[in-house]
Amino acid sequence: MAQLHDKLLLTNGAEIKNRFFKAAMSEGMADEHNRPTKKLVRLYETWAESEAGIVVTGNVMVDKRALGEPRNVVVENEKDLDMLKSWAKAGTKNGTHLWMQINHPGKQVFKGIVKEAVAPSKVEFNPKLQRYFPVARELQEIEIKDIIQRFANTAKIAKKAGFTGVQLHGAHGYLISQFLSPRHNKRTDKWGGSLENRMRFLLEIYKKVREEVGDSFPIGVKLNSADFMMAGFSEEEALQVIQTLDQLGIDLIEISGGSYESPQMTGINVKESTKRREAYFLEFATEARKVTKAPLVVTGGFRTLTGMKEAILEGATSMVGLARPMAVYPYLPKELLQGKRDSIELAPRKTGIKLVDQTAMLELTWYSNQLERIGKGKQTNPRLSPKVALLQTLWKNGLDVFQMRRV
Repeated sequence: MAQLHDKLLLTNGAEIKNRFFKAAMSEGMADEHNRPTKKLVRLYETWAESEAGIVVTGNVMVDKRALGEPRNVVVENEKDLDMLKSWAKAGTKNGTHLWMQINHPGKQVFKGIVKEAVAPSKVEFNPKLQRYFPVARELQEIEIKDIIQRFANTAKIAKKAGFTGVQLHGAHGYLISQFLSPRHNKRTDKWGGSLENRMRFLLEIYKKVREEVGDSFPIGVKLNSADFMMAGFSEEEALQVIQTLDQLGIDLIEISGGSYESPQMTGINVKESTKRREAYFLEFATEARKVTKAPLVVTGGFRTLTGMKEAILEGATSMVGLARPMAVYPYLPKELLQGKRDSIELAPRKTGIKLVDQTAMLELTWYSNQLERIGKGKQTNPRLSPKVALLQTLWKNGLDVFQMRRV
């Protein structure tokens, strides 16, 4: 039976030094032109020293016209290759794998950030959420094919820069997830309708990326176990997509769930049985294990060494995914492996100001503040006041902080 310190062999033969997986978090550290910065290099050098087996970047966008957030890194061409090489070199120290998460937000783009939003179909969010987003237009087939090629091009540049893998972001309501969802994909052509058609966009991206990077370069995918929305992407459909990806040779699958509309990935509405097992999506992962040989990652909810060990020993997940804990405790895997820590506690971050706590998504700005500190070479501050974090974020970003932020 596997243990946390054991090596992991991916589908393509790549070797990962242990079972810790630093999952993607939005850093917001690109410059005003969406180019990588020295702060990103320093942040990922720190995580490379954490003893995590794989570290995944925050989402890198494939098209500057389609930004999830103002400070997303965009990789469309090789103009920033030198800085990308510095980022990759820093993030692969100590035998760490550094994977670039590549993404297109589709219609999940905030007003004022982009000129227009695009989606599989012209379907609006619920009214309370739609007010934050421009109404999206339906993509034409020529545009769909262009986006597929953009994913492949970004992956090719990532490999050239020295990243050791890529992860396709197919979860959390972004464009790939929108294509998969019958709630948001109402197309009647080969890109919509049946599940076979709805998964075509993801499969074509995978195939095109594989053509560009070759068989020995790891390709992972982050996939929703479900959308947790009426008439949305279901667990049964997710299992079919996983089985198909397995047949195509996917190297690693990270399981998540939800979207802006139903943010299950944050731990909202977690059942008591789930709390006892800690991680939010372990039950689904157990079912997914029956249909795929590819290694699985479950991210979200792990808080104790015991819970992590049990999840690996049971075989429910191949790796332990950690996100927010590593924003506060950047060396957490090393501390766990060396017996210096056996649990962590992340208390809710609230100002007590109802309007702020509800609309600013303050917790995300608090964690972003911690990433910013690491990027500047400072220690994290677990005791940082939420009100101070809010003021610092306002100083940096102005009233943009009151827009909803990526989870």
